[in-house]
Amino acid sequence: MNFINKIQETLLTDQRYLYLFDGLKNTVIITVCALILGVILGTLLAIIRVNYQNGARGAVMQILNAIAGLYLTVIRGTPIMVQLMIMYYVIWQSGEPIPVAIVSFGINSAAYVAEVIRSGIQSVDKGQTEAGRSLGLSSRQTMVRIILPQAFKNVAPAIFNEFIALVKETSVAGYVGIQDLTKSGDIIRSQTYDAVTPLLFVALVYLVIVIGLTQILGIIERRLAVSDHR
Repeated sequence: MNFINKIQETLLTDQRYLYLFDGLKNTVIITVCALILGVILGTLLAIIRVNYQNGARGAVMQILNAIAGLYLTVIRGTPIMVQLMIMYYVIWQSGEPIPVAIVSFGINSAAYVAEVIRSGIQSVDKGQTEAGRSLGLSSRQTMVRIILPQAFKNVAPAIFNEFIALVKETSVAGYVGIQDLTKSGDIIRSQTYDAVTPLLFVALVYLVIVIGLTQILGIIERRLAVSDHR
């Protein structure tokens, strides 16, 4: 069987290309939702860490900082696949696999996003905080209205890079029964008994997605660079 016939057998016979479309849809859903969850949770963790480093030493803040530190250590110190399987088989035993994957990847992403946002907050000049307080804003208002918008602008490329990495990390979602893009290629392989062609198509789709997102990242970085010089 030549390569053209292999492509036809892989994609066209029995409309097997639909497996790839369904897998791509699930991959996109998991990635986007997990990133949103990761940014929200990561921002909260970053604010806790920054406030503690800036001298907030109340009992509640000490407990929150200890929890945040433990969270970052455990999540960054263990593989995402293990976290996903623990979430699915131990914690969320009878749950739907896609929400489980979203929560698992979101929790994992938050640990990395937290450090990115923390560095972004710390990159904002301290005079901005003083200016906010002098205008009569509370600490929370100053953080939300003045500091965080500037911090997000500073770290936008790094967060987008996390999005690109997250697309590839979701390839392990098939271990909990999710038909993601990688699992779709495996399903086709089990039907055609050809491992090379479906895996090449899966790799090609991932490559196209990453190249496209990298181009978008380049546009974002150029626009941010232009706005910085205005």
